[in-house]
Amino acid sequence: MLWAAAGAATLGLLIALEFAAHHYGEHGPVVNTARELVLTPRSGPLLYAGLALTMVVLTWRQRLIAAAAAVGIDGVFLLVRWAIGASPQFGNGALWVLMGCAAAGIALRRGEERALLLKGAGLGLLLVAGHKIGDTWLLITSKTRPSVLDAYTATADHALGDPSWVAGRIVEASGPFGSHFLHLVYGQLPLAAALVGLYQLRHVAVERRFPRHHLVRTFLAIGLLGPVVYMLFPVVGPVFAYGAEGGRWAAADVWPHTLPSIGVPHPFPFDQITPRNCMPSLHTAWATSLFIHTRKGSRPVRWAGAFWLVATLAATLGFGYHYGTDLLAGAVFALTIDAALRATADGWALWDRAATRLTVHGSAVFVLLLVSYRYLPTHMAARPWLFGPLLLAATASVVHQYVRVTRGWDARSEPEPRPGARLVGPQSVAEAEAGAA
Repeated sequence: MLWAAAGAATLGLLIALEFAAHHYGEHGPVVNTARELVLTPRSGPLLYAGLALTMVVLTWRQRLIAAAAAVGIDGVFLLVRWAIGASPQFGNGALWVLMGCAAAGIALRRGEERALLLKGAGLGLLLVAGHKIGDTWLLITSKTRPSVLDAYTATADHALGDPSWVAGRIVEASGPFGSHFLHLVYGQLPLAAALVGLYQLRHVAVERRFPRHHLVRTFLAIGLLGPVVYMLFPVVGPVFAYGAEGGRWAAADVWPHTLPSIGVPHPFPFDQITPRNCMPSLHTAWATSLFIHTRKGSRPVRWAGAFWLVATLAATLGFGYHYGTDLLAGAVFALTIDAALRATADGWALWDRAATRLTVHGSAVFVLLLVSYRYLPTHMAARPWLFGPLLLAATASVVHQYVRVTRGWDARSEPEPRPGARLVGPQSVAEAEAGAA
């Protein structure tokens, strides 16, 4: 029922966004996805990542057949594009096979096998649809929010020491290598998330069921809910509002070498092309969710999660895409969504007072951050010694409660030891004796 409800809600959102995009003379997520069955895909790696997520429910033989079919179909499309002189892009084959898996689940499978295959195909299609939905949301923010609130976030950012200006100068001093390296990490965050998701789902084909909670669920929820906040708090980022990228629309060309002057902030108009996608920082939210979902992995996986979080934060600030205030809101946003999803992952079995308090606390802190950025920025800039620590403490309170509550959930979900079995390290005495025998 939950999968059906999620599918119906996603379908309704897709239809609504399709009509909204057509209102502005653009194609929406449904038409863009359908066009990629034949026309040149915009993101081939994303389509193959969606296929890879679907393949976690298949046997190895079925995976090889699916991969060969996708590569073969792409080979035909590449030959046709080469013949007509079109751009040699790929990804059509992955989308065709992904659609084929969904059709096979409906027409050829029955019972639990049908449910499992449809869940796998739905997960892959949701990843593809989520990317299209995000693109349409960004278009809508640029068309419907003619004015931006960067003056408020830039003023409030003084309480944190203007980290984007500091990081921008550091990245500039690092030269081409540092810039290219951070660009690579920043742009490949979806690939890193797909790899971690595949790591978490690697046993699905054997166990014939999905884990109760995994990264892909949180990743998709953040991507679907985050743009709603963009509509309420439109911000374009320091490199656009106060840098050369903003052109004639920029309030000043001072980023990253000169701090903007502190005055009475006010909304100012911006172009209808640049997305208002800064508050909260979804790259920070996604990197935070990737970090917390790698904590139970192997040591290389844990190190990779920590690396991607640090590098993503450095890139978002160092390239002027976000203010420090955006990053705090993004981290709180991610922890609150992940906690709510995890608490409801097993049919509301984990939902208790602790889950309620954590969700309410995270939501309250998130709203409080946005309200303070909007209505108290001058006070925050005038008293950084007070408001800077308060902002960090509010964020740290959500982190602390998330860690405490989820550790309690982990302890409750661990299997009970057998009666009479005394634990010796990771094994019981009975297990040790059986192994020796």
